[in-house]
Amino acid sequence: MNQKIKTLKTELHKAIIGQEEMIEGLIIGLLCDGHILVEGVPGLAKTSTINALAKAINLDSKRIQFTPDLLPSDIVGAQIYNPQKHSFSIKKGALFTNLLLADEINRAPAKVQSALLEVMQERQITIAEESFKLDPPFLVMATQNPIEQEGVYALPEAQLDRFMMKIVVGHNSEDEELEIMRKASTKSFAKVESVLSVDELFRLRDDIDRIHVDEELERYIIQLIVATRKPHNDIMFGVSPRASIDLHKASKAKAFLRGNDFVTPADVALVIHSVLRHRIVLSYEARAKGVNVDDIISEIVETTPLP
Repeated sequence: MNQKIKTLKTELHKAIIGQEEMIEGLIIGLLCDGHILVEGVPGLAKTSTINALAKAINLDSKRIQFTPDLLPSDIVGAQIYNPQKHSFSIKKGALFTNLLLADEINRAPAKVQSALLEVMQERQITIAEESFKLDPPFLVMATQNPIEQEGVYALPEAQLDRFMMKIVVGHNSEDEELEIMRKASTKSFAKVESVLSVDELFRLRDDIDRIHVDEELERYIIQLIVATRKPHNDIMFGVSPRASIDLHKASKAKAFLRGNDFVTPADVALVIHSVLRHRIVLSYEARAKGVNVDDIISEIVETTPLP
C-alpha cells in the first residue's frame, strides 16, 4: 500500500511544483484524521494543493474565504422558514464536505471560530436543535498570512490545539519558480486524476495503526513533551496532552511514508516542529526579543537523551 502513497504524491506534483512539506503534511493529516494549519504569504499554492488532493482521492472539497463580517450560519448552515408550507427546513453550509480550505482563518471573529471548533473536534455540526455527523474523512486545512496585521483575530489556544500540525510554507527555489512561471503562462499543468479511493485511504490508516513504536521511544516522546512544561525563561505555557497524542500518530505516519514498519527517533525529529510549534506559548520577554519557537523545540530535542 505504500506504493499508493508514492502514486498519490506523484499525481499531486502534476499540479504542485515543490512544496513537499505542505503535501506531506496534508497526507499525514488525512492518514491520521487530523487538521492542518498552514502559514505562508499569498501565492504559494495552498488552494491548489487542497483542490489537487480532493481530485486525487475523489473527495468533496469546499473553500471558505474568512472575513471579519462572516457569521456562523454562513459556514454551518441555517434553519430556513418556508411561509408557503409553514415549516422549517435545514440549509446546510460549506462545512458539510470532506476537505475544507479555511482561507485566512485568522480574519474570522470569535463566534465563527467557536462554530468551527465543534466541527473540528467532534466531527459534527449543530443547526438549531439538530446535530449532523460528518461523513469521514474530514480534514480542515486552514491558512493564515503571517504579514497581515490589520483586521485579524489571533486564534485562541483552544482552537490552535485542535490542529494536528502547523506547516510553515516558504517560497519555491529559483528552478521551481521558473517551472511554475512557464507552466502557468502556457497553461500546461497536467490534469490531476483520481488514484486513491476512500476505501484504500481507510486501509492505509489501518496499516499505520499497525506501525510498531517501542516503549522506550514512547517514553522519549513523553520526555520531549514534558520538557516544554518545565520552567524555561522563554516559555510561558507548554503543550497539552493532545500534543503527545498527535506526535505519536504523526511519527507513525512519517515512518510509514518513509517505507518503514517501525518508528525511529529520526521520525519523531522530522515531525516534532510541525506538531509543537503552534502549541507553545512564548513569554512576553521572549516575544520582545524575537525568540523563534522552532529554535526552542530544536534545543529541547538536542538536550533530551535519545532512547
